[in-house]
Amino acid sequence: MTNKKVAVIGAGIGGLSAAVRLQKLGYQVSLFEKENQVGGKMNQINEEGFKFDVGPTIVMMKDIYEEVFEFAGVDPNDYLPFEKVDPAMKLYFDQNKSMKISTDLPDLIKNLESISEEDANGYLKFLSAMYDRYLVAKNHFLTRSYRSFRDFYNWSSLYNGLKLKTLSDAYSSISKFVKDENLKKSLAFQTLYIGISPYQGPSLYNIIPMIELFYGIYYLKGGMYTVAKAMEKLFKQLGGEVYLNSSVDEIVIENKKTEGIRINDKILSFDDVVCDADFPYAVKNLIKNKKYKGKYTDKKIEKMEYSCSCFLLYLGLDKKYEVDSLHTIHFAKDFNKNIDDLFKNNRLPDDPSYYIYVPSKMDDSVAPKDNEAVYVLVPVPELSKFDDWSDASIKEYRNLILDKIKSETNFKDIDEHIIYENHYTPKDFEIRFNAYNGATFGLKPTLMQSNYYRPHNKYNYADNLYFCGSSTHPGAGVPIVMQGAKLAVEELLKDEG
Repeated sequence: MTNKKVAVIGAGIGGLSAAVRLQKLGYQVSLFEKENQVGGKMNQINEEGFKFDVGPTIVMMKDIYEEVFEFAGVDPNDYLPFEKVDPAMKLYFDQNKSMKISTDLPDLIKNLESISEEDANGYLKFLSAMYDRYLVAKNHFLTRSYRSFRDFYNWSSLYNGLKLKTLSDAYSSISKFVKDENLKKSLAFQTLYIGISPYQGPSLYNIIPMIELFYGIYYLKGGMYTVAKAMEKLFKQLGGEVYLNSSVDEIVIENKKTEGIRINDKILSFDDVVCDADFPYAVKNLIKNKKYKGKYTDKKIEKMEYSCSCFLLYLGLDKKYEVDSLHTIHFAKDFNKNIDDLFKNNRLPDDPSYYIYVPSKMDDSVAPKDNEAVYVLVPVPELSKFDDWSDASIKEYRNLILDKIKSETNFKDIDEHIIYENHYTPKDFEIRFNAYNGATFGLKPTLMQSNYYRPHNKYNYADNLYFCGSSTHPGAGVPIVMQGAKLAVEELLKDEG
């Protein structure tokens, strides 16, 4: 047991993961959260008998979730009630063409062969190629952090970097394996999970559909928020302290050493600080002295590239519907234009792709009896690209989305059965969760904002300060952020000798 005290800023999934690890290692950990409940973007709306996950909804790589609990010496099954989801999701390309994504191999092959045997063969070759690249990424990049130039620019990293073949974009890489346009889209849209265009994002991110198929998709009773509550419970059981409604105003740095944090006018001393607040926001707002910002000046922060954001509808319905999948994706008629609107034209797509999640299909606890909880997500530009989220704009876009849902899905009369409604815009993500520019997935994972070039887990410009979260290495997505928290803790331990 060490007598050293650590402050963790932000109780998002990264902050919770770091806090659990450090508390288990014997540190005295205090977790500070500006909101009135833990979770960050992994939050929950709980009103009028309905429960809605605010942000992430798709559980992938469940072994990473479980590993934190195993590290703490407890059985994950006592905290995380996983349930396998199959089919993983249903994709709708138009009203006449759809595809079921199944983790059952015979079922998957049958679906692929219905398109063509050539594409079925190419699809399997694609998955094999992505698995090879995934192993390289996992063993040489995702599970290691960077401090110096030499950590990245060495023969091993360069050799393994070449194996990743990151120079081509995701869509072009897929096109080398399959010819059917809908099949290409079924493998390409997942780059939107981390807020980047499939036509611009490095082809490495094609590992996401491979991970879905090889490792499965799961559901947790009560929704994703179950993870945040379980980690809070574990942290407290280990002796950690959580301070809600506690917005940190400054990371206090003196003579390049992090001394603690300031809340209002009170300075709290800590030996180390782990920051899970969004990196661009934290450096711009919490580090007050310019000399400790290093290269991350306010001007640099503004010029960095940010992921897209999301417009979300949370709908409580007084009617059950025929729902054929927990997760469904509905593609725009012109997917290219949809992506261009998001990342080039900087406007709200007038024919957007959208995602529907209906947890009440599997879980009676998220809606009253004979009611439905429906979550609708539409990718939209971040606030520096588009910021007109007035009440009138929200109402107009909400109606456009509902009209599409009524004409394209089984929810034909959805507007007649809404008894509860809420929404989130990029401005809500900016205000509620300090997401810079309201970018839901943090910094865009371009080649020049990835690995060594992404903000480091050990802060370069002050000692005893560490970062995790979607804008830091290794990147966005719940399991990847949890991995980043692990790296931040390992960096802290390295400095402890």
